[in-house]
Amino acid sequence: MSEKKNLKWEELSPDDQLKYEIAEELGLLEKVRTEGWKSLSAKETGRIGGLMTKKKRERKDSMA
Repeated sequence: MSEKKNLKWEELSPDDQLKYEIAEELGLLEKVRTEGWKSLSAKETGRIGGLMTKKKRERKDSMA
């Protein structure tokens, strides 16, 4: 668990950074930090995945 608390933002991949940002927006970041990603329900995980896809698509469209 200690490695989750000592998270180094710059070492995360862009996808992982986005995942953590969305978890924070949804109010799930503290749960992830204390209990891990496996503690999330399927609904919570699906919501994060859906929002990641939406944001990636928006970024791609804005670059085109």
